[in-house]
Amino acid sequence: MTLFGHTFPSGLPAYLAIATAGTLGYLVGAVIGWEIGRRGGRPFLEKHGRFFHLDHARLERAEAWFQRWEDWAVLLGRLTPVVRSFISIPAGIFEAPLRRYTVLTLIGSAIWCFVFAGIGWAAGASWESFHSAFRYADALVAVAVVGAAAWLGWRFLRKRQAAREA
Repeated sequence: MTLFGHTFPSGLPAYLAIATAGTLGYLVGAVIGWEIGRRGGRPFLEKHGRFFHLDHARLERAEAWFQRWEDWAVLLGRLTPVVRSFISIPAGIFEAPLRRYTVLTLIGSAIWCFVFAGIGWAAGASWESFHSAFRYADALVAVAVVGAAAWLGWRFLRKRQAAREA
């Protein structure tokens, strides 16, 4: 395996290199996402939150929830597929302390990367058959996301209709 021009022998050195590179890459991206949320997120959401179904009261509730569960939200968010891609911006919006956020992100990303690199290493030569079988999980996650979006849309329309009737 070659990483940044350096060739690592297969086995443990390659596993450690790829898992460490993934962890550091996630960390850099997460800190950039945190900074995006910190610099523009709150004013943007206050101005355009209606497009995201976030009025002032919902934004305040989200902030209270994040303040209460901040550390767990960041750590478990880093370990959860899909959520891990989006937890950085709310952490920045709600001003999670950068040092603590970075440590929690590093821990969660390291767990994620070392586990997935370990799965790849364990799969070894049978990686293609493992990857093919894992595609069903991709489809399951996609169905869950579409289902959640449909449910949220249905709730939104139902509340809108109830507001019109009232």
